[in-house]
Amino acid sequence: MREQIQRKLSESKTARWSVLALVAFTMLCGYFITDMMAPLQDLLQTPVEGGGLGWTANEYGKFTSAYGWFNVFFLMLIFGGMILDKMGVRFTGLMATSIMLIGVFIKWFGVSHDFGGATVSVFGTEWGYPLLVASLGYALFGVGIEIAGITVSKIIVKWFKGKEMALAMGLEMACARIGTGLAIGITPLLSRAFGNSISMPIFIGLILLCIGLLSFIVFVIMDIKRDAEDAASTTEEEPEEPFRISDIFDIIKLKGFWYMALLCVLFYSAVFPFLKYAPSLMINKFGIDPELSGIIPALLPFGNILLTPFFGNLYDRKGKGATIMIIGAIMLIFVHLMFSIPMLNNWLIALGLIILLGVAFSLVPSAMWPSVPKIIPENKLGTAYALIFWVQNWGLMGVPYMIGLVLDKYCVTGLVDGKPTYDYTIPMMIFTGFGILALLISLLLKREDRIKGYGLELPNIQKDADVVLAEEMIGEGQR
Repeated sequence: MREQIQRKLSESKTARWSVLALVAFTMLCGYFITDMMAPLQDLLQTPVEGGGLGWTANEYGKFTSAYGWFNVFFLMLIFGGMILDKMGVRFTGLMATSIMLIGVFIKWFGVSHDFGGATVSVFGTEWGYPLLVASLGYALFGVGIEIAGITVSKIIVKWFKGKEMALAMGLEMACARIGTGLAIGITPLLSRAFGNSISMPIFIGLILLCIGLLSFIVFVIMDIKRDAEDAASTTEEEPEEPFRISDIFDIIKLKGFWYMALLCVLFYSAVFPFLKYAPSLMINKFGIDPELSGIIPALLPFGNILLTPFFGNLYDRKGKGATIMIIGAIMLIFVHLMFSIPMLNNWLIALGLIILLGVAFSLVPSAMWPSVPKIIPENKLGTAYALIFWVQNWGLMGVPYMIGLVLDKYCVTGLVDGKPTYDYTIPMMIFTGFGILALLISLLLKREDRIKGYGLELPNIQKDADVVLAEEMIGEGQR
């Protein structure tokens, strides 16, 4: 009884699900800010005299690509993973959330202040100050949200290992997708409510993120209490093997790690950059009003609310993680291929394809992230997640920039009210190509699982030793 009381947090369902709710809400706030500029692309490209910023598709692509600047080129995400394994989830999470706040403030400052049309040359390219300052803020925010993402993943492993881990990760991702859906769906309405303002939705996001920081602080208090209880109830505990720099080389030697990282960058490059341009796609191909252009794309993340936890629970109990990822990649190919066909321009088709893409986007992450601890030891897990996120950030940085360049160079079809109109056939074929590569990598991952025995096709939930013993005794009695 005494041991049960001492270990009440580590064994309590209420405690671990409360922890999940707290950290998932923090991520919801972060992802609301991550994707809130996508439905404002039309307003951003409106000439300055019309109340916009006068950006081109290329400049919007530059801003969107800024998300990965510091993570990719300055290795901030990898350093964040090393800090996570050295300093723990509490310190790293608070650090990451604080970085997010600073980044959002700089981004808000960049789009809300008049710099008098001043420009600056960066690597031989002229940047307006609003674009440059907002991009630097978004780049700093990208460091915080990505480090927060790997921190929350390790928090879930800590609190749910041997239990409902895939379900917990699915629910956390579902909450993050709520943030994305709210950003895409309501940001145009918020902008209109404040006189077509670009800065006010960002300021509202800044306030929301402050609440997210408070939520994470509550988690920190619970985690401190749990560690104290675990220490008090354990008399002889083997110390965890400390993280070493050489562990990075141990991780990158694994084929399974690289298959997981490549699948991650390919799949997410076919979804998140697509969402950045999806409202514009709705306007240009399907003729949807700009103020309503975010509603259909918003259904994709909202569909994840139910489906990601469902597939995560399925993986927990039935396994088949590698198979789930293969099915998701096939669906991804089909959706983007259908979007690329010019004559399929009815809004009902867009609605159906977005819903199907939401199913695919629920399948792959629900199996991918819980599979990483089956390949990587726990003391290296933070760095492994960081390396995977670093590879992912190459896609999140490069693909939006590439799509912006392609749109401006090859896809302009005319001008309406001073704004260009676009044909999205080529960009959608690019996204289809990512899906085909993701399918090939997922097949290789399944093959590697058969060779190495990672257990990706096995359930995550482990039966307690006393339950197994009881089942064996029942079996003996029946015999």
